[in-house]
Amino acid sequence: MKNGYIKTAAATPYITVADCNANGNEIIRLIHEMEKEHVKVMTFPELCITGYTCQDLFLQRRLLDSAWETLLKITKETADVDALVFVGVPFRNHGKLYNVAAVLNRGEIIGLVPKTYLPNYGEFYEQRHFASGLGCLEYVDIEGKRVPFGTDILFICEEEPELVAAAEICEDLWVTLPPSVLHAQAGANLIVNLSASNEMVGKDSYRRDLVSGQSARLVCGYVYANAGEGESTQDLVFGGQNMIAENGVILAEGKRFHNGIVYSEIDVQRLNDERRRLTTYQPADDSDHIKVCFHLNVEETKLTRKYSQYPFVPSRKEERDMRCDEILNIQAMGLKKRMDHIHCHKATVGLSGGLDSTLALLVIARAFDLSGADRKDIHCITMPCFGTTDRTYQNACKLSQCLGATLSEINIKEAVNVHFRDIAHDPSVHDVTYENSQARERTQILMDSANQDGSILVGTGDLSELALGWATYNGDHMSMYGVNASVPKTLVRHLVRYYADTCKDEKLTEVLLDILDTPVSPELLPPKDGKIAQKTEDLVGPYELHDFYLYYMLRAGFEPEKIYRLACETFEGMYDKETIFKWLKTFYWRFFAQQFKRSCLPDGPKVGSVAVSPRGDLRMPSDASAGVWLEQLENMDIYSNSINYCKQSSPS
Repeated sequence: MKNGYIKTAAATPYITVADCNANGNEIIRLIHEMEKEHVKVMTFPELCITGYTCQDLFLQRRLLDSAWETLLKITKETADVDALVFVGVPFRNHGKLYNVAAVLNRGEIIGLVPKTYLPNYGEFYEQRHFASGLGCLEYVDIEGKRVPFGTDILFICEEEPELVAAAEICEDLWVTLPPSVLHAQAGANLIVNLSASNEMVGKDSYRRDLVSGQSARLVCGYVYANAGEGESTQDLVFGGQNMIAENGVILAEGKRFHNGIVYSEIDVQRLNDERRRLTTYQPADDSDHIKVCFHLNVEETKLTRKYSQYPFVPSRKEERDMRCDEILNIQAMGLKKRMDHIHCHKATVGLSGGLDSTLALLVIARAFDLSGADRKDIHCITMPCFGTTDRTYQNACKLSQCLGATLSEINIKEAVNVHFRDIAHDPSVHDVTYENSQARERTQILMDSANQDGSILVGTGDLSELALGWATYNGDHMSMYGVNASVPKTLVRHLVRYYADTCKDEKLTEVLLDILDTPVSPELLPPKDGKIAQKTEDLVGPYELHDFYLYYMLRAGFEPEKIYRLACETFEGMYDKETIFKWLKTFYWRFFAQQFKRSCLPDGPKVGSVAVSPRGDLRMPSDASAGVWLEQLENMDIYSNSINYCKQSSPS
């Protein structure tokens, strides 16, 4: 359960209707199968010990006696199983029959949770046999032990108190106010549902939406175990659609019409952190709930759930294309509104031939199209200097021409050399002064040219650069409106690619594809043999790693050790552990050291769930220490002694 991961499973046994002994043996078999996978929370379908489709046989004493005997047998024979187990069984109490989830842990029945809402419409007539558990909350005697019986029970892990589970049964999820809402407000972050939901055309997608939606609303894990093959098909068919969801995402789903087990891990740490982050998530008084402790051995959970290498980028092309179009519209609408507000009909952008300035120009063009403005009023300025290569220069020229913008070329070599003489800097010394003088000269030209034209200067810097502080303070760090400020580098590439794939101009597509193929570089150092000598990712590390770190630090709140663990698994075969560790330390040091640049960012539109605007998502002191984050990395075994980390001077 290291890092908050709890291995869960939803299992559908093959049912023999009314044969409790056969069903019990099947349930025990599946429990031991899940035990081999180190599952800590096991969920079975509703009334699985008898079968859901027993109908009026539920009025037979012999069936009910057999069901209870079977439950006791399951409890006894799984005494050595290290798990919390939810099993469906009919239960008699005070002259009534209840449809309950029996909760087992290490050879004991520790709770009985009755179904609250009993459907009595369409194909269902549960009120003929069962009583509602609404309002039930008491202790019952089971073999000399007091066991809580009622809907409002929380099961809290003694060894991992962040794991709090609760149960509801089938129809409980489909009503206007499911019991799980109250359970979650009382502290439950893992809801299990023992279900027997029959199949009809289209019902599977509705069920999936219910499960994912409930997990999102409650910010919880949700394990849904459904009845399947073996139930009576006299009038209904059950497909065994098992699902495991976390905060709106379906982590695992079983194949319908195929009994089996689905597995995944619920991250209770992330759920609890997310609840604390959301000020609208309102916990409630938990005094109405009985708290029951259960026990689990603490061990490291082997992860089966997968994390995307590119968390900012959808993996499916259809979804990715739709997302790219939406982002371009958000960026363009943001710029359009700003230009309308200041009564400006012209825009200026520095065009380098690189990815970021290319995206900014594409956004400006779309904003102009939305407002009906003439693209000739887009003023592109290319400013070659010591590090400019012919490839990027030519691409900048071709790009502006294809988009119908106006292009100016201002060579800044002489201006920068004059500046070097003014400050007595030796131009043969290629240090931070050498690099940043070029960036600030470019910004001065862009600002003054925008004033001269009566236009707005559009910034090009992206989210990844802002996170790492890879921008010259009061240089490319500054603009009048930054359209790329919340677009990470890994997504910039896909946005440009989407534009290339969907535009109808072959020449524009050709130049965009060449820009995509060009190494990322600030081009501040002289080229070697006409080729780019300064590659950003050689200096600060791969952007795909940094974007991964950024997402899980800011969006999920993961600690360094957890991010490192996930990165090693996610990028296995691409980067070795030492490389991942090295750049993770670089990321943390730079992220904290460079906050002063983010504290005075120009305005820009938020496009995704991660942003660093000081007015929006990230209110962080510029002088905060990275000490406790780096300390955790330093204390990690093996790597703390094998990696030498030197603090590098940062461009400012």
